[in-house]
Amino acid sequence: MYKLLIIDDHASMREAIRQAFVATNRYQVVSELATSDLAEAYCQKLQPDLVITDVCCEHGTSGLEATQVIKTHFPTIKVIIITAFDELSYIPRAKKVGADAFIYKSKSLQYFIEVADKIMQGEKIFSKPKEIPLALGETPLTEREMEVLRLICKHMTNQEIATELYISENTVKYHKSNMLAKTGFTKIIDLAFYMLSNGYINPLY
Repeated sequence: MYKLLIIDDHASMREAIRQAFVATNRYQVVSELATSDLAEAYCQKLQPDLVITDVCCEHGTSGLEATQVIKTHFPTIKVIIITAFDELSYIPRAKKVGADAFIYKSKSLQYFIEVADKIMQGEKIFSKPKEIPLALGETPLTEREMEVLRLICKHMTNQEIATELYISENTVKYHKSNMLAKTGFTKIIDLAFYMLSNGYINPLY
């Protein structure tokens, strides 16, 4: 029987996941958390086989950051990241921090279980990224451009973005120019506002 740790700021979601997984008789829920900043301590104490964590947890804590910590200190623990948001950067960031799977909450709990069973056998499963309608195509941006755009949405300057991503300011400007050409926007602030107002980028997580 696999030991499962659930991290989600909504009690109803934690309860739904717990009931669904326990009913399989293959998973034992060892604990439930609302905040992801306790993930490392609970993994150290309870040694779960699987962690299911939301991206956006209580008190502004991040399931993505928790995953990176878990995978650094407990690389054998499997991690599934879940979210209810269509944020474009979550999937590439989930892959970068070492998550084993990424699921949108719109999927059924049965699908959650199917994914969990597969990753416990060594598979990696990631939902197809959401396609965002733009003037000149469906999300025609590279992962690096999305990184730059996300930092723009955090009101960071070219110099701050360059420092954060270990690139030059000229490279930041180059990415901005490419994004405008690809999306049909004439000003980067307008593109950033479009992404923020539609929930395609969440600068807080």
